[in-house]
Amino acid sequence: MREKQITFSPRHHQLTNSNVWTADSQWLAFDVRPSGASFTSDTIERVNVESGEVEVLYRATDGAHVGVVTVSPDLPPRYLCIHGPEQPDADWHYDFHHRRGVIVQNGRAQNLDACDITPPFTPGALRGGSHVHLFSPDGSRVSFTYNDHVMHEKDVTEDLRNVGVAVPLRAVAPVKQHPREYDGSHFCVLISRTTATPQPGSDEINRAYEEGWIGTRGYQKEDGSWQRWAIAFIGDTLSAAGEKQPEVFIVDLPEALEDYARPGDDPLEGSENGLPAPPAGVQQRRLTFTTRGLAQQPRHWLRSAPDGSAIAFLMADAQGVIQLWTVSPNGGAPRQVTQLAQGVQSAFSWHPQGAAIAFISDDRVMCCDISSGACQPLTERGEQPPSGDAVVWSPDGRQIAFMREVDGWRQLFTVPA
Repeated sequence: MREKQITFSPRHHQLTNSNVWTADSQWLAFDVRPSGASFTSDTIERVNVESGEVEVLYRATDGAHVGVVTVSPDLPPRYLCIHGPEQPDADWHYDFHHRRGVIVQNGRAQNLDACDITPPFTPGALRGGSHVHLFSPDGSRVSFTYNDHVMHEKDVTEDLRNVGVAVPLRAVAPVKQHPREYDGSHFCVLISRTTATPQPGSDEINRAYEEGWIGTRGYQKEDGSWQRWAIAFIGDTLSAAGEKQPEVFIVDLPEALEDYARPGDDPLEGSENGLPAPPAGVQQRRLTFTTRGLAQQPRHWLRSAPDGSAIAFLMADAQGVIQLWTVSPNGGAPRQVTQLAQGVQSAFSWHPQGAAIAFISDDRVMCCDISSGACQPLTERGEQPPSGDAVVWSPDGRQIAFMREVDGWRQLFTVPA
C-alpha cells in the first residue's frame, strides 16, 4: 500500500479517464479545472511521476479555456485537448456545440477538426463541438463525441450527441463565410446515427456517447477474420415501455482512409435540416439487450481488452450493486466479472496486457483479475476517498494514476501495480 503523491501545489489537478500517460510511463498530463464539470482551465500541463517536475504544455489566450487532455501512444508525445472559443461573447461561448479538439506540440496548438457552419457545408468538416478526444491505440486516428451548432440553432432537441472519428486522410479548409469557421488537420466524420424519436423497443438511439476503440489491432470476428478498426459506445434506446435504456453498441470502421470520404445515403457533411451522416457502409450494431439496463449507472466509458476480445462496462447486478461486466464485440450474453459488495465507484482501465482492470471500490483503488473476478486493494481507506473520475494504468503496467483531495485541493497520485 505505497501510494505516492505526485503533485503538491494549492490548485486542482484533473486527469482525463484514459490516455493520460506518456508512452514511456514517465509523465502524466492534466489540466487545472476546479472540477470535472467546470471548463475554466487556462493551461494543460504535465508532471514527471519520479521527480515531480511540472511543465506547462500549452496556455490558452484571448479568453479561451482548455482541458480534458489526452496523450498519444507514441514518442515524442502529442497532446490532445478540448479548446474553447477565443474572444467568447454572448452569442459564441464555450458550450457542447462550441468547442474543438487541438493537438499540442512544442507549445503550439493545431486544430484537429475543421468547422463549417454556413451552407453549403464541407465534407470532412464538423459543424459544432468535439469533446473527449482519444487517440487510437496506434496513434493514427482520434475518436470524440460531438454536438452540432447548426441543428442546435434550428431546434435544440435535434442537437443530438454523437460519436465521430478524425482520420489523417487530408487537412480540411472550408470556405470561411463566418468568423467562427476554421481549418482542421484531419478529415472528420460521424460514425453513429441518432434520431430524436427512437421507436420504442427498437435499436434506434437518440444519444451516442462514452466511446472506446476496440483492441490494439481491432477484434477477431466469429469467422476468424480480423476487423482492424472498430469503436464501441453507449447508445440510449427506448424500451418497449418508452423508458430510456442505455445499451452497448459497436461500429466497424473502414480500413482504407479514402473510404471515410465516401458518403452513404445521407451527406457526410449534413444538411440544413439534418446532422452529418456516417460514411458508406458504416452501420452501428447493438451488442447488449439488458432488462435492468445501464440507465441507473454512473457516467462511464467503454473500454476494450487490448486483444479486442471483450468490451468492459458497468451495470448493476440483480441486487442493484454496480459491477464490472464484459461483452464480446461479436455479441452474445454479457459476463459479470466482479461480485463486489460495495460496487464499482469509478471509471476504469485495463492492464496493458489485458489480464486485469483497475477501478475504485470501497473507497480504495482495486486491481481486478479478469479471469476470476478477484479484487485486490492497492490503497488504504483514508479520510478522502480517491476521485472516481480517473483510474489509469501506465503503459508499462507498473503504476496506476488516480486523484485524491488533500487539504481541499485535488492532487495526483500513483500506486504500484
